[in-house]
Parts: sequence; C-alpha cells; structure tokens
Amino acid sequence: MIGPDRRFSDLSTAEVESALSRDSVMVLPTGAIEPHGPHLPLSTDLTVAEALSAEVVRRSAAEGHDAWLLPALGYTKSDEHARLPGAMWLRASTFFETVVDIGAAIAATPARRLLFVNCHGGNSALLEVLLRELRRRFDLQTFIVSAPPIAGESEHGLGIHAGWAETSMMLHLRPDLVDMSVAESAVPKPVVDSTHVGFGKLIKFGWLSTDFAESGVVGDPTGANAEIGAQLFETRVGEIVAALPEIASFNPGRI
Repeated sequence: MIGPDRRFSDLSTAEVESALSRDSVMVLPTGAIEPHGPHLPLSTDLTVAEALSAEVVRRSAAEGHDAWLLPALGYTKSDEHARLPGAMWLRASTFFETVVDIGAAIAATPARRLLFVNCHGGNSALLEVLLRELRRRFDLQTFIVSAPPIAGESEHGLGIHAGWAETSMMLHLRPDLVDMSVAESAVPKPVVDSTHVGFGKLIKFGWLSTDFAESGVVGDPTGANAEIGAQLFETRVGEIVAALPEIASFNPGRI
C-alpha cells in the first residue's frame, strides 16, 4: 500500500514496477554529518534536507504530481570540517562513486528522473558534475536544488555555515537540538574586507571551516528565531513544489 509520504523504500518489489514510470521524480535529500558550532547538532544539514524533501514530496503528491522520497544521504563530502571533532565525511571519489551506484540502481527501476535536494554546500560542486555523469551513463534526467546561503543583516553576506538562516531553520524544525545560550557570531572580517577574493566574488579560494573561527561557524546565529525559520522553510518548499511539474516533463530541447 502506498502511503501519503510516498517513501520509495516502503514499496514492495511488485509496487516498484507498478507505481513508477519514466516521469516519476525520485527526490534524494543530501545533507551532512558535520560540526555546526556549539549551538547546533552535527545532523543540521541532514535534518533540513530530509524535512524539505519530505514536505516537497507530500505536497507535490497532494497536487497530483508523481514524486517519491528516497532515503537521505548523510555521509557526504564534508572534509572542510575535518579538523573538528564529529565530522563524518567521504572522500570526493567515494562520494562520487556512491552516487553513481545509486544512479545505476534507479536506472534499474522504471523511473528516469532524479532530483537532489541538497542542503550542504560542500556537496554542490560534485553533485553538479554528477548530474551529467548520471545523464551520460544511465540516461537519467537529473536535477539539483541547493539551499542558497541567506545572510542576516549582521553577516555581510557571509552567513554560510551555522549562521542566522540555518539556525533559524533548526529552531523551526528541531528546537530541542538548538542551544542558543552558546551561539556566538563568527563573521570573518578579512573576507568581508577583501575586494576580489571571497564568497561570491571574482576569485574563489580553498578553505577549511577552522580558517575562519575555532568553532567552525561562518556567520552570526545570535539573531536567529523560529518564526524566520518557518518562513524560510515555507518559501523553499513552495519554490521546489512549483518546479516539480516542469521537472517531471522537462526536455532540454530535442526536436
């Protein structure tokens, strides 16, 4: 029996063949298990990715769209946090081949459309490469939506990790796992003052989270609140749900 949450892993073998079609959209949450300062849990990115994906699938199905929720990936490309305790990460090559193997398994079902809902920035570049890899190897139509960094007023555009937006989202989703009494601002002034090198600037650079602060935080979580988190969550869910019909029918241009 197919439940309203449409979890792929709850299907029987027979139901896989009967429930899925070429235009079924398989939704794969990708997060991370990594340090998020003293105030947030290691599971922050995974928690947000799973919650977003589950709600997107639920609402999309309620609107008549053929979306399915895959089990989330939590062990991913997180080595920028490797110098802090608690980081659980895969080498780039291991993560790459893991996703390739998942793509091969999806290609063995009737489904041919895969959407990554990614909530960890360290995964983004590899996943974008994997979109083409899975397209080439398995003839899958592949898509990704990554949660963009949203900076608070005090973050100077640098709320990229455990800052205002991410902390607000967790206060909405899992307030029991957030300790605001130890939340501290960590906005790296040298990056703020840099003209050419930095996030969103002409020159990108290699970095570890501990380059900026001992805690690994990059941002200012002190002004976070659950109401903002609920708004951010609702906005992102609405955007992805609105895109689902197009994802389900997208053809890049063959005439």
